[in-house]
Amino acid sequence: MWQNQSLQNTGSDRIFQNTMAFQVHNKAIVELLYKALLGEVKKMDMVSKLVASDLEWWFHGPPQCQHMMRLLTGEKPHNDGFRFEPRSVTAIGDCVIAEGWEGKAYWVHVWKLKNGLITQFREYFNTWLVVRDLRPPAWEDERKDSNTLWQSQPRDLYRRSLPGLLLAI
Repeated sequence: MWQNQSLQNTGSDRIFQNTMAFQVHNKAIVELLYKALLGEVKKMDMVSKLVASDLEWWFHGPPQCQHMMRLLTGEKPHNDGFRFEPRSVTAIGDCVIAEGWEGKAYWVHVWKLKNGLITQFREYFNTWLVVRDLRPPAWEDERKDSNTLWQSQPRDLYRRSLPGLLLAI
């Protein structure tokens, strides 16, 4: 019995380690993308290798704040005005969440990756974001509350009123 339990724990440990390695890899890809957009590495060569050509794009915020779209499409050079310098980058499963601010603009980016390629991008400007896992655990049929995985941390949180959104993953 002890031997069987030990084997089960080893299998669980391997799954956990693989998941953590997967998340670290995804986070590194997104961090490399930001470096490319800041001009720290060759931009267009790197961006085309990291982002799928059929990227699914979601934007929430004022239309004039679609800075990332202009950067990724090459409409606006990386050194022209708005700079995306993440203050925090967090990997959760196949998603990587980055947040930061430039002047009075607060932004959150949620990148979804598949096989090391960015396939989906959600951009939120001046919006309070809460990310929750709404799936019930395998051992429960129902769940009374959800698990908050991440939430916005704008630097001037208590001096501003931001609209809020819930992102379920």
